Amino acid sequence: MSQNLEQTQNTTRYPRYADASLIRSRFTGAVEEIIEAASEITLVAKREGLAELMTWLRDEPSLRFNYLSDISGVDLGEFASPRFAVAYHLYSLDHNHRLRVKVFLEEDDARVPTMWNVWKSSNWLEREVYDMFGVTFDGHPDLRRILMPADYDGHPLRKDFPIKGY
Repeated sequence: MSQNLEQTQNTTRYPRYADASLIRSRFTGAVEEIIEAASEITLVAKREGLAELMTWLRDEPSLRFNYLSDISGVDLGEFASPRFAVAYHLYSLDHNHRLRVKVFLEEDDARVPTMWNVWKSSNWLEREVYDMFGVTFDGHPDLRRILMPADYDGHPLRKDFPIKGY
């Protein structure tokens, strides 16, 4: 009996994460890398084709990532290349799966397409990343500062921002 229980646990050890093989076969051009580590799956995607990839992740019946739980910005440092990353944290209410999608961006071209047409919840999340990191979301319906004053100079979560401010 304990052997059957152990086999069952091994086959369903990480049921909260989607099977990435379907994504890999469908989006070979848009997905640069699929990282499976510590029972988490991260897709590293290109900016080109991102909107199509995200729409498919939402609509594909076997995945149904119908909830965008967060968008986060990352500044890898002023000497890193690429300097910025935008991470989308997706969740499937139907399948109880999680997925992280990352896009790396150069400092002089820190822009990605908006996901507002895919998930309406991205509206404020994109505005926060824009405000704190200066990443532009092309096609966003109302891209303006959300946390800092409209006339504020700079982006406080960039690693080159002075600790005491300007």
